[in-house]
Amino acid sequence: MTKITAIIPTGNEIHNIDAVIKSVDFADEILIVDSLSTDGTFEKAQELATKVIRREYEYSASQKNWAIPQAKHEWILLVDADERVTPELKTEILETLKSPEHVAYWIGRMNHFMGERVHYSGWKNDKVIRLFKRDLCKYEDKHVHAEIKVNGSIGKLDHKFYHNTYITFDKYLEKMNRYAWWQAKDYDKKTGKLTPYHFVIKPFWGFFKHYIIQAGFRDGLVGFTISNLQAYVIFMRYLKVWLLRKGRE
Repeated sequence: MTKITAIIPTGNEIHNIDAVIKSVDFADEILIVDSLSTDGTFEKAQELATKVIRREYEYSASQKNWAIPQAKHEWILLVDADERVTPELKTEILETLKSPEHVAYWIGRMNHFMGERVHYSGWKNDKVIRLFKRDLCKYEDKHVHAEIKVNGSIGKLDHKFYHNTYITFDKYLEKMNRYAWWQAKDYDKKTGKLTPYHFVIKPFWGFFKHYIIQAGFRDGLVGFTISNLQAYVIFMRYLKVWLLRKGRE
């Protein structure tokens, strides 16, 4: 049977490490890629995983591209620490790898936020390429929301990851602020002169798209909150582009 390496990137994920490793216990190798955690994640991972490697964190795509070639097996299942492989997804992965028709597969995500399942709010069709052949796939070099570039055909699995990126609201805001800095580095290269369009129109459109067009209103207060956060992140992205250009933190 085709063997598989599960890769799990971590950085201070002590609250997730046990459950995420347990969800991939069917993998032939569990490879933890730790970003110099200081909360006990590294030590716990050493107890539970097949192998743990460490490297100072630059950005997600860089970290994953460094780890992928170190996997022992040809097929990779990459799982973020805040995701879980459900029993149904596990069965489908194992069945798929008996006779794979593609070199990579999209996997959808069942998103949760503030303790609630998110059905709309722009997250309804969320999917990521996470099951793939090691030597034919690589992440694009972007600081945020990089996707895998695939040398071959891509399929899609029917079952989804369980995904809960939320710890506390303050922690989520911290994460969004980090993302805004990383996005600013990408957008600085492709954004011309900053105008009210970037600081007013684009954030408003971000809210409108998530709340109205993508039916975030159907998720109640959670959808309203996500839509507001989307507007906030867009505003912060361009504010931080402005700060970068001024040479200010």
